[in-house]
Amino acid sequence: MAASSSSSVQAARQALADRLRELCRDAGLEGKQLAALCGWHPSKVSRISTAKTTPSADDIQTWCRACGREDQTADLVASLRAVEGMWVQWHRMERTGLRRAQESVLPLYERTTRFRAYSPNFVPGLVQTFGYTEAVLRAVQRRRVAVDDVADAVAVRMDRQRVLDDGHRRFAFLMEESVLSNGLGDADTQAEQLDHLMTVGALPNVSVGVIPARVGRSRMPVEGFWIYDTAQVNVELVSGYLTLTQPSEVKAYADAFAMLADMAVYGAKARALIRAAMDSLR
Repeated sequence: MAASSSSSVQAARQALADRLRELCRDAGLEGKQLAALCGWHPSKVSRISTAKTTPSADDIQTWCRACGREDQTADLVASLRAVEGMWVQWHRMERTGLRRAQESVLPLYERTTRFRAYSPNFVPGLVQTFGYTEAVLRAVQRRRVAVDDVADAVAVRMDRQRVLDDGHRRFAFLMEESVLSNGLGDADTQAEQLDHLMTVGALPNVSVGVIPARVGRSRMPVEGFWIYDTAQVNVELVSGYLTLTQPSEVKAYADAFAMLADMAVYGAKARALIRAAMDSLR
């Protein structure tokens, strides 16, 4: 697994290492003895037990067998898969195309009742038009994906927007003013998207905030992120997709969202900025 600076990922890796080390201790084995039983160099046992190296599924099976605890293999491999899922590089997530990546988040959207999203670059996916989504995903596909299944991926994202119709769910979208004029797609695509923002922003369960571009702002833009209830944060980075579940990290992003929200304008002021962007297209 690629290394990540996230404490969520590191904590999960450490927890897995701790469980493996406990199996070794409970079996009455020293590290060198375990290494001999596994047919490994002792340094490998040391790296795995201190979370410096993430074991493979085969490593876990061999470790459990050496400790006489093969009954723990399935559970520990499941923990490994959870760790691997916290940090996924784009080339792994999108190796078969963009549709699968879009489909993978559907269960998360279906179980979430409170959505918070901050975007410094694009209109958030749940409030994108068909044309804007097509432009976004086409740009992604050209940059890093060999398989061209953009049409299918767009259809999945459009279908996902049905959650907006559930009045029991709440949505808060924040975006930088520069998003309104980022030039994605042609002028008609951008104008349609801006008009749609005003329509969606009028829904009773949806809040659309725009952070004005101004000198002397109190907080600089950060990476784009989504908060799902109070359980999970997803962050899209240049190299991959990060899932955060540590309460302290979820809270850090919730606090960042609250500070950014205080800088945003809403209602008539937000609509004025959107209209100004629309006028600039003409």
